Amino acid sequence: MIVDLVDGTYELFRQFYGRRRAMGGRDRPLGAVAGVLHSLLQMVEDGTTYLAVATDHVIESFRNDLWPGYKTGAGVDPALLAQFEPLEEAIGAIGIAVWPMVELEADDALAAAARIAAADDAVTQVRIWTPDKDLGQCVQGARVVQIDRRAQRVLNADAVRERFGVEPVHIPDFLALVGDSADGYPGIAGIGRVTAARLVERHGPIEDFPPDVLAGERRNRALLFKDLATLRAGVELFGAVDELRFRRPGPEFAEVAVRIGDSRLAGRAAAAAERVSGSVPL
Repeated sequence: MIVDLVDGTYELFRQFYGRRRAMGGRDRPLGAVAGVLHSLLQMVEDGTTYLAVATDHVIESFRNDLWPGYKTGAGVDPALLAQFEPLEEAIGAIGIAVWPMVELEADDALAAAARIAAADDAVTQVRIWTPDKDLGQCVQGARVVQIDRRAQRVLNADAVRERFGVEPVHIPDFLALVGDSADGYPGIAGIGRVTAARLVERHGPIEDFPPDVLAGERRNRALLFKDLATLRAGVELFGAVDELRFRRPGPEFAEVAVRIGDSRLAGRAAAAAERVSGSVPL
């Protein structure tokens, strides 16, 4: 079986700004939520059976306590923020597992879910749907891959090495050195992508860098940034992969679809559930 894990926060941002551009700057109150749901149902129609979504219930996490410049919800459009909780409610009602994260981030949940799913011998592949660079650390050969929907690119371990110049396991070391502007930490001054990859290739993890390469405050700062970049994959989100099987929408979903303002969703979700149950092939 194939397990698909989706970055719901990224998908909500993608739908929100994509629809805003298409509508000349106008927003439909829950239009991005509808867009994400249609995207998820398209995955089911295309053959996905085991599916889960991780979201950032709040933007802030424990990492804000570690580094004051870490990303926050400040500056996020209120019309977008207002759709976070309705999205989580709608995903659960439609029959898809959803993990709204508070202390941890959606990326941590995706890493944890990938670990649990990959440990199941019945799982042939885990696909993580997000372009976020830090999820590259979860990639394992062709068994756990990352999918960048926007670029229409699948990143296996070879592709991660080609993109960053380091093994997937060393993505936190690489990001610690070069920084991640999306997450709000700057990296180490004077170290660019090529130099970072060369240093990691030569010395391994930052902890093994000799003092003549990285010492003092620069070393401490690099280790802090590595901590920020390291996903907390140890959290136990679920017990068995079967818990991620797409279920029939709950009776409340029809009302949720009306509230979202998209009457097509209820019928499409019901048809998708029939496909998964095997009674009506698509």
